Amino acid sequence: MNRTFFFIILTFILFAIDWYVWQGLKLAIRGLAPLTQRWIGGAYWALTLVTLGAYIGMQLLPPDYFKSTTRTFVVAFIAIPYLSKLLAVAILLVDDIRRFFQWIVSFFAPSVATPSPTTGEPTIPRSQFLATTAVVAGAGLMGTFAYGILSGAHDYRIRRVKVPLKNLPRQFHGMKIAQLSDIHSGSFFNKTAVKGGVEMLMKEKPDIAFFTGDLVNDRAKEVQDYIHIFDKVKAPLGVHSVLGNHDYGDYFQWQDVQAKTSNLADLKKAHELLGWKLMLDENRAITVDGESIGLIGIQNWGAGNFAKYGNLEKAYERTDDYPVKILLSHDPSHWEAQVLPKYKDIDLALAGHTHGMQFGVEIGKVKWSPVQYRYKQWAGLYEENDQYLYVNRGFGYLGYPGRVGILPEITILELVKA
Repeated sequence: MNRTFFFIILTFILFAIDWYVWQGLKLAIRGLAPLTQRWIGGAYWALTLVTLGAYIGMQLLPPDYFKSTTRTFVVAFIAIPYLSKLLAVAILLVDDIRRFFQWIVSFFAPSVATPSPTTGEPTIPRSQFLATTAVVAGAGLMGTFAYGILSGAHDYRIRRVKVPLKNLPRQFHGMKIAQLSDIHSGSFFNKTAVKGGVEMLMKEKPDIAFFTGDLVNDRAKEVQDYIHIFDKVKAPLGVHSVLGNHDYGDYFQWQDVQAKTSNLADLKKAHELLGWKLMLDENRAITVDGESIGLIGIQNWGAGNFAKYGNLEKAYERTDDYPVKILLSHDPSHWEAQVLPKYKDIDLALAGHTHGMQFGVEIGKVKWSPVQYRYKQWAGLYEENDQYLYVNRGFGYLGYPGRVGILPEITILELVKA
């Protein structure tokens, strides 16, 4: 009953947004020819009815009615127009609030509330100007999101980072580490582009490779069609991986507990098929010419409401003799929550999870994304008291099948003696 009530209320809210933006659009185009206005109005309401119909259909159809990729695009088709309309609503509200206060003032000071006539060149009325601004801003945002799907989703970028470590053995100076994170194979729609991203990584000839979680969106079967692509990720010292919050299937409605348990077992098997060494709250030695450093890998552990499956205390056991320790932990919030306070000798932690929200700005030293208001460490290299954290921006995407400004990442880290 609660779900039905929420569905009805949200449908009403969405239609109210459509109607409100239509009032602004009518004001913005009132100077055009009547036929042009009718064409624009018809196009607006046609898109609105299709979008609203898609939302209603998504709620009424079974969860498995669409394939994962199809579902991703349907959700994006619904969300993008309404996000764009919300921007238009925000601008239109500015004018409506202004007019509301002007109406209140008119009761007490009519001469102040009523603008004086002006002479000279004709000017666009303030309300029409704001309505036009709202329409242009909303359409611009919609166009930006569309471009992010067509261009940004698979515009892979290699980011090279040097990490200076004080106790690094000379045998590891110059070691090249490749990091992938947040593949989210259930969202992919362009196999050729994904294959190209893997080929970009392999051209770097890394000494060792790490994957820091979220191989799938929810279900292990999502990665089946990509096993033959990602099994090409190889390195002389192996490919080591951990699980992310989405790998456990926590966000999917399973028939029963056994189905969810079987899914996780299949997900672990997928890592094996890929040739990746999955680490589940454990550590192992990485050895070069008789000298070793420690690699620690834990299951997902996230601050706040995110799952805390990982056990760093268990994974850390018997690592005292390693001069350098590297931690693979999917969620960057784990670094400040547990690593910095309790494990002062973990030299480098590698994480992902945030995707940089797949939306933001990175120009020179300017780096901004809405996700920074949720995560203090959300993209790139961070350092505190000679301990480092690197947050990968993600190889794939989730929800919105594209990227704007924050592009998909292949990280190449070089360890150097500090």
